[in-house]
Amino acid sequence: MFCTSVGTQLDASNVRRAFRKITKEAGIGSAWTPRELRHSFVSIMSDQGVPIETIADPVGNAGTSVTKAVYRLQLRPVITKGAHTMNIILGDSRHG
Repeated sequence: MFCTSVGTQLDASNVRRAFRKITKEAGIGSAWTPRELRHSFVSIMSDQGVPIETIADPVGNAGTSVTKAVYRLQLRPVITKGAHTMNIILGDSRHG
């Protein structure tokens, strides 16, 4: 259980307010939300080639379908890289 600086129950608005303060002090503005950390996490993991199955669990998705649907744009570079790798391994007659 976490609480505010005055000992009251920590709710979503407290978290958002604290997060805005942190992002503002970091010089990246105050329009960020804690939820965007999930998107950043998935994007970074995806860009580093981490399998979607590995990414889905820490962001709280039971399977990969939601992760794929929500983060499709971020996953496209990994999918493209995977396809390119398979072309190299299996030999793509168009690039030969």
